[in-house]
Amino acid sequence: MAIHEKNLIRPENIKTHDELVIDGVDVSGHWSTFIESRVVEDYNEALQEEIAALPGGENIHRCWQCGSCTNACTVNAINPDFNPRYWIYLIRMGMESELLRDKDIIWQCVSCNKCTYACPRDVMPEGIMKATAHWLELKSHTPASNSTIFDNEFTRQVVENGKIEDGRVLKNFLQKSGQPLVQDWLIQMVMQMIRHLPVKFLFHLGWATLFKPKTRKWDKARAAIEEHIAEEKAEQRMALGLGKQEGL
Repeated sequence: MAIHEKNLIRPENIKTHDELVIDGVDVSGHWSTFIESRVVEDYNEALQEEIAALPGGENIHRCWQCGSCTNACTVNAINPDFNPRYWIYLIRMGMESELLRDKDIIWQCVSCNKCTYACPRDVMPEGIMKATAHWLELKSHTPASNSTIFDNEFTRQVVENGKIEDGRVLKNFLQKSGQPLVQDWLIQMVMQMIRHLPVKFLFHLGWATLFKPKTRKWDKARAAIEEHIAEEKAEQRMALGLGKQEGL
């Protein structure tokens, strides 16, 4: 699983001497380019197991580093630093500190699933990117992303009521993500709805926003779902060595 690409070597580890003579041979300039040796002392031997314990990371052990995922990646075509294959390598090697150096771009996965379709080993790289981003948040290496905040609010409403109400999802998401409730694009969208949607439909939207519709006889289903979610989150946090889960 060795990594050979020059672009993956950190610039600070590449050393070039303007003037260097070795055994009487002038190797100045690019001839004297060396990779500075280093010792990694902070391995996390459980890193692969931690990622595998999260949804989407289950098949990380299948990777054989062919590079099909990165070659097919939509984001990599724009930003070469976005490299799923390399991050999977770091995870499997337990090189947590190296992985954290890219924590600000790992979340940029757009879930196009081109990597998953290209993978010959069914590793599901898209799922691993999502699991890694989730791992970064659970470990407090990065704050919760807007995507996570939205997913949590969406899930909370489904579990609580058995259905969602778009207006409440949007309002709560904006509040929890620290965004203003009144935004130009939102005003334009509401105006378009008022102009083009039937009055009956608009009435139902307003009613649902005010009275929080709920699936009939949902209480037993909600209790079962909440219990299942709590068990899954407890297992995940135990695998990551974290404390008690705080809820949805």
